[in-house]
Amino acid sequence: MAVNTDLIIVGGGPAGLTAGLYAVRGGLDAILIEKGILGGQVVTTYDVENYPGFPEPVNGSELVEKMEKQAVRFGLKIKTMCEAQKIEIKDHKFYTYTCDPAEGPIISNALILANGNLPRKLGAPGEEKLAGRGVSYCATCDGALYRNREIAVIGGGDTALTEALFLTNFASKIHLIHRRDKSRGEKVYSDRILAHPKINVVWDSVLESIEGEEVVESIKVKNVKTSQLTEIKLDGVFIFVGLAPSTAIVKNSPQLSSIVNEEGYIVTDETCKTKIEGLFAAGDVRAGNFRQIVVACANGATAAHHAYHYIDHIKTQGA
Repeated sequence: MAVNTDLIIVGGGPAGLTAGLYAVRGGLDAILIEKGILGGQVVTTYDVENYPGFPEPVNGSELVEKMEKQAVRFGLKIKTMCEAQKIEIKDHKFYTYTCDPAEGPIISNALILANGNLPRKLGAPGEEKLAGRGVSYCATCDGALYRNREIAVIGGGDTALTEALFLTNFASKIHLIHRRDKSRGEKVYSDRILAHPKINVVWDSVLESIEGEEVVESIKVKNVKTSQLTEIKLDGVFIFVGLAPSTAIVKNSPQLSSIVNEEGYIVTDETCKTKIEGLFAAGDVRAGNFRQIVVACANGATAAHHAYHYIDHIKTQGA
């Protein structure tokens, strides 16, 4: 049976939760749909050090829990473990179909896509075969499995550096593999990496392959300057080489094909509005964003604000 609402928000990270908070505080009836648990990439972050209002680091899960409680207190309806799979536009309304066809579509006047990102895969030989068997993309999820064991971290940005530092709580030794001759991360993280006795930085190198039959046994690393190949015996590989937009719903919805760029990110104007009237995007899925929690929250507030005025205009015209 179809459900009618003012606004649908797809994605339950900081952008989606902030959009939901601003929408319901503005008097809109809003439903947030999240295919997994709330929080997105934030819940995989052990310490968030740069979110305003927290002088000490805050755990990502704790931060998301506070955002959820705040939004729910004002009346946001949240559906978790429910994937929004396809969107159709009919008579200026959005029909969102979820993974439960028996429910029928959720019909709304406006929609905010806040799907976020997914970890980007390298495509190295052995990566897919050994995923979940020594290959991981989440230090918070899997770090404890490698207590007193030797591992590698692939990447040189902020995420790779902060996750490597977190993994020092468990691993006996960490090989940080980075293709450049210096870190791309913030100086504070780079300095901690270089000073940490458990971390061995392997500069100018790329992951050539991940070796092992049933589980990870070693990796082969290639020096990009000398082409020398080195094998490192270890038990786990954590890959942090960036993120890719989580826009499967756009691919499944032909009417939305015009809103993404070549990389798959959603293109909007400064009000977070896409080319399609009533359709907005916020957070990491939005093209050109500085991918930080505080920016995602700002996007969520902006998208909800303009969605409110769009819906109010529709209702006023129909009155």
